[in-house]
Amino acid sequence: MSASARLPSTLQVFERGWLSANNVLLFDGDEATLVDSGYLTHAAQTVQLVAGALDGRRLARLINTHSHSDHIGGNASLKRAFGCAITVPEGMARAVAEWDEDALLLSIGAQSGERFRFDATLGAGARFLAGELEWEALAVPGHDMDALAYYNPDRRILISGDALWRDGFGILFAEVMGSDDALTQARGTLEAIGRLSVDVVIPGHGAPFSEFDDALERAFARIRAFEADGARMARNAIRACITFKLLEVRSMRLEDLPAHLAQTPLYRVANARFLGLDYDALATWVVGELERAGVARREGGLLLAA
Repeated sequence: MSASARLPSTLQVFERGWLSANNVLLFDGDEATLVDSGYLTHAAQTVQLVAGALDGRRLARLINTHSHSDHIGGNASLKRAFGCAITVPEGMARAVAEWDEDALLLSIGAQSGERFRFDATLGAGARFLAGELEWEALAVPGHDMDALAYYNPDRRILISGDALWRDGFGILFAEVMGSDDALTQARGTLEAIGRLSVDVVIPGHGAPFSEFDDALERAFARIRAFEADGARMARNAIRACITFKLLEVRSMRLEDLPAHLAQTPLYRVANARFLGLDYDALATWVVGELERAGVARREGGLLLAA
């Protein structure tokens, strides 16, 4: 957390490493609300973290910012452990109810999730109390077209999900896949966020921060770069999602990587739309990028998470 990012005592942030998104726990007397639940493979750890922080309180409610696997993966486990009600953005309700793994980007990106049932939905403009504060739900399409951020104007706190990070924002999946104009939507989201009075941002990944204007400037710079060069956006998406998968499975056979890239819709479509490489060449590029970033290394015929 940056030195000036001060949070009220009724709010606690669990800053998670990949594969999980951050979790935000908000206290109201003997009850609590959690925002986002991390990835499926970290679900037991999430339950343990929350149980320790509750210290005898009841987890009454779990609210999601959006539908991606690293934000909803612990929903079912938390429901079993605590009996909490689950609230989702109304735009993702159909995909969850029908467990549409394409719409939830599970099958699209070769990721995992456990089916859960929700109890309520939130739409843009809705207000709710949590952490002794009133929050407004804000539509923040781009990374996820149905995503919501949560804003408290009194303490000037923004729970931004993946719409704004300290150094950018989440992958623009719809733009990469050609299913929607996510670049325009993300630009509009940043413009709307920029009109808020914000002292502290709690992002979906990374520490809470107070350098709001600087983060917006970085995010707009990334938008401009992607608008100018779609291949750069596609490479960013492929690199990030292969890193995510490698961190989940810990090792991959190098000889299997070209087939994995060809069979996973996200990589297949991104490559066809923006790069035009054969899959051996794409695999060679990915391995080199991960090695240069220090997130993977080769050993024998394996690619290992560093």
